[in-house]
Amino acid sequence: MSFVDVGYELVALHFSINKKVSGVQAGDYNVDIKNKQGGNFVYENRLVTINHGDYISYWVYGVVNGLAEQLLDQEWRLTDPTPDNDHHTSHPDNHATQAPTNNHPHSSGGNTRQQTPTQQSCTSYPCLIFEDNFDFINHHVWEHELTLGGGGNWEFQQYTNNRSNSYCKNGVLHIKPTLTTDAMGDDNFLESGSIDIWGAGPHDTCTGNAFYGCKRDGAPGRVLNPIQSARLRSSRGFNFKYGKVEVEAKLPTGDWIWPAIWMMPTWDTYGSWPASGEIDIMESRGNLNYKDKQGNPVGVDHVGSTLHFGPNWQHDPFYRATASKFSVDGDMILNVKPDSGGFWKFGGFDKTSMENPWRFASKMAPFDQEYYIILNVAVGGLHYFADSNHGPRPKPWKDNSPQASTDFWRAKNQWYPTWNPHVRDGEDAALQINYIKVWKMKP
Repeated sequence: MSFVDVGYELVALHFSINKKVSGVQAGDYNVDIKNKQGGNFVYENRLVTINHGDYISYWVYGVVNGLAEQLLDQEWRLTDPTPDNDHHTSHPDNHATQAPTNNHPHSSGGNTRQQTPTQQSCTSYPCLIFEDNFDFINHHVWEHELTLGGGGNWEFQQYTNNRSNSYCKNGVLHIKPTLTTDAMGDDNFLESGSIDIWGAGPHDTCTGNAFYGCKRDGAPGRVLNPIQSARLRSSRGFNFKYGKVEVEAKLPTGDWIWPAIWMMPTWDTYGSWPASGEIDIMESRGNLNYKDKQGNPVGVDHVGSTLHFGPNWQHDPFYRATASKFSVDGDMILNVKPDSGGFWKFGGFDKTSMENPWRFASKMAPFDQEYYIILNVAVGGLHYFADSNHGPRPKPWKDNSPQASTDFWRAKNQWYPTWNPHVRDGEDAALQINYIKVWKMKP
């Protein structure tokens, strides 16, 4: 395959054979073509054979005069078993370009340089299939979830799509919680206003209606979501099955801040949560000097990993697949290996009369399906910050309180100073992600 050179400094090709590659999703083959032959960038792979009727689904990334260009959702089909000419792709004039950048520009979430996987085709393992260095938020990959619902734990934040809560700066993704009253410019808004995020377009449509997630009204003693934050998911452009996820990140500090890096199934193959699984790569609490009732650290110096699985939400033996660590760089936190009985036996369900939703699947079910990555910062909520835990400042709400969010907000003078909102633009409270890499493991 060759590409006509019109001043390109680099051409990157991502393709699969007889399998659709959507948007900027990694293909089975992903190569950077840096050298030219004559007037063309040429890629040749003698280990790949295509037959009459086969098709190549691909997308191309190029840099010309310091500007990045994309040609997405392309397809070429071999209709002649003995073609005489190479397949050429012309300069994608009708596709948007991005501004030139330095290695780590200030982007505030705007488009800069398109990052691409840099690996060759997977001839050895582990093999890099996805890499994001966060020069900008790539909306072909990352979708912002928009909801007031509190993530199933009645957390206190609203998830937004704006550059106050999620942005890239100096090659680092920041997910930063802020005050809703700051965004609205009205200290009385939480008890008198209304938030309606049903939306109308792909960029502003509510993504989660559960738990009154798309519209809420404030009232005295019942505040609206007092915090705005962000939650991004890769389901728009990157889903994968089996691999190693590598993340370099700095965790936030500040009372009642709850950062998470986790994964959910692309499809509920085995049924609704948790039958199709959940993989929590990392969760932490932003509180300093925060301990459980036994005196063990459970704050910012503590991270945990968990698997959720089970036939229904009443039966989720996550405690059998949970581990925590106080120093994580390069260390394994959690390693779970089910035997031939799979996760059904691992969870102790083989001793019950419940029906096994994974009985016709592999022993790795429900974790044998495609998953996507989620990045978010929550605040407060029920149960994760246990009533029995303790720290320098008391927890301002109880898990059984009917107005937990209101109780939290009324204690703002206690917890908000711990976020350092007036230092470094409040970024001590942000989850800061330098990069994410995903490696495909040997099949």
